[in-house]
Amino acid sequence: MSQSADILIIGGGLSGTMLAVQLLRLPGRRKILVIEPRAELGRGEAYSAVELGHTLNGNAARMSVDPDNPDELTQWLTEHIAGGGWPESAEQDVPVSELFPPRGLFGVYVQQRLAEARRVGAQNGSSVEHIRAEVVDLQVDAGSVQLTLSDGQSLRGGYAVLATGMFPAARTPQKASSGLNAAALDPWNVTSMRQLDPQSTVLIIGSGLTMVDAVVSLEQAGHRGPIEVFSRHGLLPHVRRQPPAWVDFLGDDHSLRTPRQLLGELRRQCLAAIAQGIDWQAPLDTVRVHIARLWSQATDLQRRQFVRHVRPWWESHHHRSPPLSAQLVERLHNEGRLRIQAASFKGLESSPEDGVRIRIRRRGESESCVVQGAALINSSGIEYDWRRVARPLPQQVLARGLVQPGPLALGIAAAGDGAVLDAEGRAAGRLFAMGPPLRGMWWESTAVTDVALQAKALAARLADRSEI
Repeated sequence: MSQSADILIIGGGLSGTMLAVQLLRLPGRRKILVIEPRAELGRGEAYSAVELGHTLNGNAARMSVDPDNPDELTQWLTEHIAGGGWPESAEQDVPVSELFPPRGLFGVYVQQRLAEARRVGAQNGSSVEHIRAEVVDLQVDAGSVQLTLSDGQSLRGGYAVLATGMFPAARTPQKASSGLNAAALDPWNVTSMRQLDPQSTVLIIGSGLTMVDAVVSLEQAGHRGPIEVFSRHGLLPHVRRQPPAWVDFLGDDHSLRTPRQLLGELRRQCLAAIAQGIDWQAPLDTVRVHIARLWSQATDLQRRQFVRHVRPWWESHHHRSPPLSAQLVERLHNEGRLRIQAASFKGLESSPEDGVRIRIRRRGESESCVVQGAALINSSGIEYDWRRVARPLPQQVLARGLVQPGPLALGIAAAGDGAVLDAEGRAAGRLFAMGPPLRGMWWESTAVTDVALQAKALAARLADRSEI
């Protein structure tokens, strides 16, 4: 069985759906196929959450999927709440623009944007179809891209886009597996956590935003026992606040080029804000729009230095926790139920039938030790190194030399227009990528606003190339 289309989009989470939306809005006739194994488009890993406690880590004013209307999500939420949707929003007692919506609700918003774009596209004769399967292989010839799907179907298109989204470490098979995921609970599966003894000890590896989600899940499951968190640096995400506007100091001074220069000036700006009684997050929030430029102009050495020495602090300060989740983590920490320890995970140990044992090495100690709990959760974040992802498509395109690992093995390499680079460094004519796979190219390539901007730009390029 075979189908053909003008554009094949591999992945139907936020990235793939937003690309489809932008393509449908453009003049011209085009047939678009989105290949996504989930039952719904627009959700992906991030927005398939069903618990109200799993919220966006940015407020509504920051999370519009329309680059031309930054207030779109705020407007949509206002109408949704007025119509009786999300009554729990009243508990946050802030303006709609400052609400942190549940991720599942955000998925509904994305799906409605797709439905509207489908109506616009239909007027021009354009369409998008959801093919529910996984892409397991990809080949490119001079005139087309061919996909092989998990259900045996084959697809052919003029162009294809790798919009595969993120590979959460907790849900991604690893090529060199430690067995961690097989022994661990899913951080977002409240149902499985309800099977635990409410007073039992739970071990968590990693202290970033996935850990925050895991703590929320445990709380909603009724867990009331100790939670032991182990991460290499022992850093927690800061809580996201709503600071006032700050001068765009990077926009005014392009002489700041290296990570060292940036950090020095950013520290100075934050101290200046604090001296004026202004939240230090205000200067930090001006940096986002310049990250792609700063990262792309840095040398390989500077990038390596940033990832090795600065990344943990950048992640904890920049990728901040939604207020309600942060309040829960702080409360449990103050009660002594949640402990954060700077320690490296060294592996699983043979475990008794009713629990799990792991080996760790605490920071500053030369010897490792074994700790035991009733359950284990892998909250180590996102796997960006495609060489480690034991999924058919990443392994196949790497083996065929159709793609190469991105800078510092973060995602895959691509040209500035999103055309992927093959093993020889040549830009593909028919294969593109967007979103999280381009983490190594732009550093911040995962946030909603980043994905939305990339989708709009890539849609315009594809429409021009396909001459439709």
